Amino acid sequence: MEMRTLFGWLLAAGLSLVSGAASAHPHVWITATSELLYAADGSITGVRHAWTFDDMFSTYAVQGLESKTKGAYTREELTPLAQTNVESLKEYAYFTFARADGKKERFQEPVDYFLDYKDTVLTLHFTLPLKNPVKPKQLVLEVFDRSFFIDFQMAKDNPVKLVGAPVGCQMKLERPNDGTASAQKLNEQTFLNGENSNFGMMFANKITVDCP
Repeated sequence: MEMRTLFGWLLAAGLSLVSGAASAHPHVWITATSELLYAADGSITGVRHAWTFDDMFSTYAVQGLESKTKGAYTREELTPLAQTNVESLKEYAYFTFARADGKKERFQEPVDYFLDYKDTVLTLHFTLPLKNPVKPKQLVLEVFDRSFFIDFQMAKDNPVKLVGAPVGCQMKLERPNDGTASAQKLNEQTFLNGENSNFGMMFANKITVDCP
């Protein structure tokens, strides 16, 4: 059976676009929810994502997968696909960028990952542990694809949860401006560079958590 990796296929498809203008528009749509995970001492330890793919891409991704029930896939049947897809996320920095009091934080490889299939769409669940748990006054988490090949939209209902956060922490979600994103690609320096980082916000869902 040919193993299709969701993100590996995205990269190949993106590179195959002949016209640069073609990549100005997203080709895959993801509806996301995120949970920020806190330890008992108030430090943030990681983020748990759930990414639901659009039905067209979900249909493509499960083509050729064997299942006991036609048109249905159990978590166990999707396990090999989940593993290969999660491994490929590293190449894209997991589409997740964190800063604690202005300092960039890095993530370990995903854990507790799985795919489920419901109502003809796939949802990828995974947890990104921080390499070093932190206890900042302000945490900024951004979720986006620099190339805008994938359009990340936070879910309308309960898009972000704080799990075990200290009392008094306040969360704010800023969504990207619909229809105004540029096709230009962001590089690492653009993301890290003061005023220039505002350009990336046209792609990003920005979660800001302020704690006392």
